[in-house]
Amino acid sequence: MKQINTALLSFGMSGRVFHAPFINLHKGFHLAGSWERSKKQIQEFYPGTHSYDSFEAILNDDSIDLVVVNTPVYSHFEYAAKALKAGKHVVVEKAFTSTVSEAEELKAIALEQNRQIAVFQNRRWDSDLRTVKQVIDSGVLGEINEMEIHFDRFNLNLSPKKHKEEPNPGAGIMRDLGPHVIDQALYLFGMPEAVFADLRVTRPDSTVEDCFDILLYYPSFRVRIKGGYIVKEALPAYIVHGTKGSFLKSRADVQEADLQKGLTPGAPDWGTEPEEEQGLINYDKDGTTTREKIKTLQGNYMEFYNGVYNSLTQNKPMPVTVDDGIRVMKIIEAAFQSSEARRAITVID
Repeated sequence: MKQINTALLSFGMSGRVFHAPFINLHKGFHLAGSWERSKKQIQEFYPGTHSYDSFEAILNDDSIDLVVVNTPVYSHFEYAAKALKAGKHVVVEKAFTSTVSEAEELKAIALEQNRQIAVFQNRRWDSDLRTVKQVIDSGVLGEINEMEIHFDRFNLNLSPKKHKEEPNPGAGIMRDLGPHVIDQALYLFGMPEAVFADLRVTRPDSTVEDCFDILLYYPSFRVRIKGGYIVKEALPAYIVHGTKGSFLKSRADVQEADLQKGLTPGAPDWGTEPEEEQGLINYDKDGTTTREKIKTLQGNYMEFYNGVYNSLTQNKPMPVTVDDGIRVMKIIEAAFQSSEARRAITVID
């Protein structure tokens, strides 16, 4: 089995929690190491890996096939572009870039270098979204009329990560939580025709937008996506209404929490939600109203790296393509334009 030699650009939370465990476990990848600027920790977790002292050391390492760009958003374009030009394939964390133009330029560079890009949108493989998609695809709700997707938290304190809270091209909730729910909407329904958005600053000491309410216009239905930090009692994260029924589901995927605890993915019960988090469906069946719980599918972030491996070894499409990343950036830019102008903005795929 061909192995993809892989290096991370950071071994902070994202590298330690979301990337290294899966790369290390997957038989098709070899975790070569990570760029570590101050704390040298990767070898404690993964003996035999290398702690790179600089980005250039990774670029100059001819054995590296794949670079994971998991640094602050404002740096994604620079690092991804340099890695592509050095002959590496790249996985880029969300938000893909700071702007649409940067995203489109990365696509052009990848084509020119004959390299591939995947955008890390792991929440496509959350247990809750997988279940919502199954219910929608089954047709049991009839024609979809409207849907809401929430990513709500309660925390008035600013993040200690200054790159998220101090004004810069990658700061703010739209490039932090926003890409998750935007990508989920586009994954389910494709690109909308237009975007209407209200972006606000709500926490006492915040200097960047930390609340969004976005309406996506589709020809026959609407999708509303919301996120913020002042939601003490959250609504269901997914609310779907159709001509035959409704489905409500909490955001209850356990993978991030388990990874934070140091649990290793791959166990038979990996990504299994508690039964009490099962979604509620209310629909018409054979003229009778049926109201029942729906068993939640298992979540599995390994599917992302399975897809990356198949792409690099079998020339299959990336699990989240560069075009997917560009589309999310188009929605983000349209949301900022809409909020400032207080009107709907047409988007073109």
